[in-house]
Amino acid sequence: MRNSVKVLTIGNSFTDSLAEFFPKVAASAGCELVFQRANFGGCELERHWSYISAEEQSEICRIYNGGVKLKDTLSKTDWDFVTIQQASHASWNWSTYMPFAQDIHDYVKKYAPGAEILIQQTWAYHPYDSRIRQGGEWGFDQTGMYERLTECYTRLAETLNLRIIPSGYAVQKLRKLRPFRFMDYDPAQLSELSWPDLPPMADEPVGRAFWYKMKDGSMKICMDLIHLNERGRYLQACLWFAFLFERSAEEIKFVPEMIANDDAAVMRKLADEAIKEFVQVKK
Repeated sequence: MRNSVKVLTIGNSFTDSLAEFFPKVAASAGCELVFQRANFGGCELERHWSYISAEEQSEICRIYNGGVKLKDTLSKTDWDFVTIQQASHASWNWSTYMPFAQDIHDYVKKYAPGAEILIQQTWAYHPYDSRIRQGGEWGFDQTGMYERLTECYTRLAETLNLRIIPSGYAVQKLRKLRPFRFMDYDPAQLSELSWPDLPPMADEPVGRAFWYKMKDGSMKICMDLIHLNERGRYLQACLWFAFLFERSAEEIKFVPEMIANDDAAVMRKLADEAIKEFVQVKK
């Protein structure tokens, strides 16, 4: 059990999603959190390693954290944890992991030897995403994406002897609990909707639909089908709190305004369960 945690993420938007709720979750439980991000949107392990290599090859090259070399960020704080992950679009493809994950791991160990390196297991997309719909370019559905990315993260954890923060598993558990299953529909139906109507999102923790005003003044429906929405971000924050602080998520007092108290209670309980269960599931 910890009262304070210092964590640095070397990731992408799938750890940026922690910024909104994670600090509030920790504070509401009376815990101190230092949360810093070395993230770039959509950044794969390979691209992170290319940035690190560029910084190492030039004294004036500073890519991370607004002009600070990553090695300085790693060495100037006594981090408890440093997390890594693959970009979601490559998460299911093992050939994209190595040798870059090993290189980043060794680099972190060199400049932050006291930190435990953790892997965040990312999540499968909303079932409406064109890449995993029926006939999609990847050739598998949401369940297939989850199974493949889990296999890759498990293999990475075994290769590098690291623990996994099971964000993807928690999302998958929440999907099984939802009262309304996602019902597929023809994308052409979007053109038939008028503001402020939106397509059904089936209580998914991933994805959102919203109206966006175009330059010509017209309104267009936009779909984000890969990132966590408010419920998903709260679940992720609860999970990270329970995992890193080694405390029950039931200690969390913070509930976002847009989430019902009973729904939040379900997600806190689910976060605790996911941590206990994933050790068995991943084998």
